[in-house]
This record gives sequence, C-alpha cells and structure tokens, in this order.
Amino acid sequence: MTKKEKTGPACRPGKPQTGCCKVESMVTVDERGQMVLPKELRDKAQIRAGDKLALITWQKEGQVCCISLVKSDDFADMVRGMLGPMMKEIIG
Repeated sequence: MTKKEKTGPACRPGKPQTGCCKVESMVTVDERGQMVLPKELRDKAQIRAGDKLALITWQKEGQVCCISLVKSDDFADMVRGMLGPMMKEIIG
C-alpha cells in the first residue's frame, strides 16, 4: 500500500512555481472600499459566503506593491508548517 501525500494550496508565498500566478480578472474598488470577486473566480477557488480570507501584502521601498488573498484554513496550515518544526525544537 502506498502512502497518500497531503496536497497543500496550489500557490504559496516564498515557493515560486512555474505557471502559478496569472491575472484572473480586474476588479474595481467602490467609494466604500469594497470590491467584488467575480463568481467564476469564487467558484474556481471554492470561496463561499462566510469564508475567511487572510490578506497578505508585500512591500517594495516602503510601498505596498502586491496584495494576496489566502483562504484562512490554508494560511493556518502554512503557518503551522513553518512554526511547527521550530516549536518542537524549542519545546523538546
């Protein structure tokens, strides 16, 4: 019997992958600072009403140049993956 590998999010900050990123659509920010993610994108990303998304920014020369949204469950898994080994080392 072969061991089944757990698959993670398709794209991860800090782990460049060929063909990972592409422009899916353009959105407009309204006067209240809100924007709408197109339905096709929400369906592809399996984003449902009530889902939590982590907003992550990258800065260049003190200015925010990139904004990324990551599902909170995937983000929590990423943090655990990075901090887990470090915490094991500290604790034991």
